[in-house]
Amino acid sequence: MYTSVWAAAGATGLVGSRLASKLASQGHKVRVLARDVSKAKSKLPYPGLEFFAPAQWSQAISGSTGIANLAGEPIATRWTPELKATIKSSRVNVTKSLVEAMKATPANLRPKVLVSSSAVGFYGTSNTSTFNDDSPSGTDYLSQVCREWEAAATEAEALGVRVCLMRTGIVLARERGALGKMLPVFQVFAGGPLGTGKQWMSWIHRDDLVAMFIEALQNPAYSGPYNATAPKPVRMNELCGAIGSILGRPSWLPVPDFALQSLLGEGATVVLDGQRVLPTKIQGAGFSYKFPEVSSALESLLN
Repeated sequence: MYTSVWAAAGATGLVGSRLASKLASQGHKVRVLARDVSKAKSKLPYPGLEFFAPAQWSQAISGSTGIANLAGEPIATRWTPELKATIKSSRVNVTKSLVEAMKATPANLRPKVLVSSSAVGFYGTSNTSTFNDDSPSGTDYLSQVCREWEAAATEAEALGVRVCLMRTGIVLARERGALGKMLPVFQVFAGGPLGTGKQWMSWIHRDDLVAMFIEALQNPAYSGPYNATAPKPVRMNELCGAIGSILGRPSWLPVPDFALQSLLGEGATVVLDGQRVLPTKIQGAGFSYKFPEVSSALESLLN
């Protein structure tokens, strides 16, 4: 007998795959809302998972306890005009589709909660300001994407659905994401800060982020936006120093701005420009971090 039934979009990604696995291991049924069912099945070989193609999403959502929405194209790559459009549509349009499916679901079968990803990019970038959950949005491209993404999710509140918005920082995981891209550089003795090294990195260990999503799904006291970051953001040079120390590799040779801009174009802003974000609201809710310090987070991932 399953404890609860959760629907999940973006379940094959860096965070979604771990969330689906964790929920299934806890005895829940997970309905994976996939764009490509065969690919999703190959990436998620866990018991307790059911897979639904886009035409079946409404069927999957009906009778679910809640929805975790982690859908979105990766952003740490070269931004072409086409990719920028995809970065936005893969987030905003999928979220709108989920809300429309909830609208079409009878009230007695409608999910009670939608926990939807957002990002700390909501606030824009700054080397001097500190942002909490109530800080205003920025003015750059990623800020605009996050505002539209959150607005699409918030539409579900009119249906009586509890909505949580998880403004996620840089997710630390060994195999993919920012850390996964940085490790090969260190392993050939060429590691070092990206750009000036002074930009803020508001990070989160993947296991803590998964725990935040589960808490937001299950705890009815959670509502509205949350900064899904660790309580102690660090500057880029501190992050790289910690990686180099754990790996026994030098971490003093910086990767210059122009090299990253040549490689990533406008997308270099993801690593060259940061923001100092504090998780004031989720700490106030009593969330307990397994990895509050970047050193312990990296030790767990690299050793």
